[in-house]
Amino acid sequence: MPQLTNPPRAWQRMLSGRRLDILDPSPLDIEIEDIAHGLARVARWNGQTTGALPFNVAQHSVIVADFCTELSPQWPREWRLAALLHDAPEYVIGDMISPFKSALGEHYRRVERGLQQAIHLRFGLPAILPERVEKLIKKADRACAFFEATQIAGFEEEEARRLFPVPQAVSPLNITAMTASESQQLFLERFTALIEEEAA
Repeated sequence: MPQLTNPPRAWQRMLSGRRLDILDPSPLDIEIEDIAHGLARVARWNGQTTGALPFNVAQHSVIVADFCTELSPQWPREWRLAALLHDAPEYVIGDMISPFKSALGEHYRRVERGLQQAIHLRFGLPAILPERVEKLIKKADRACAFFEATQIAGFEEEEARRLFPVPQAVSPLNITAMTASESQQLFLERFTALIEEEAA
């Protein structure tokens, strides 16, 4: 008779003390401090960027949120919050480059989607964003990626133009990577401002 084995552990212990089940995440196990701490320590482009400091996801997230505000100045607070949190699952699963995401396929997307929906619910957002909101966030995200690619990730502009849309309707960006502590604080300050805006 075959021996029963315990299923592999699917949860990660966070510094807050929460145990987040990656395969079945509960909004109750999600804390913004854990998200900010993790994103500030996740490098974009797998760390393949110039300079002494890695360019981290927390700093990227704030830039994308700013670009969304430029693209749609009248956007309500909830969509600006969604923009800030657009890469929040990466505090658990890291920043996978697009070719690797494609190779992993639907299994990766299912995990990422489950985490994103739990994060949205935790902070009062719809589990699934309206398509128009997703599209604007993606436009801002790809604009930021173009600046990152050409300034710190080693892409020639001609190559970047083939892979990413040339940014339009956003301010030119001059990237200077922040420390993990600086970007973590900036991310938390932006989150707090959005939450306080709702209460006002």
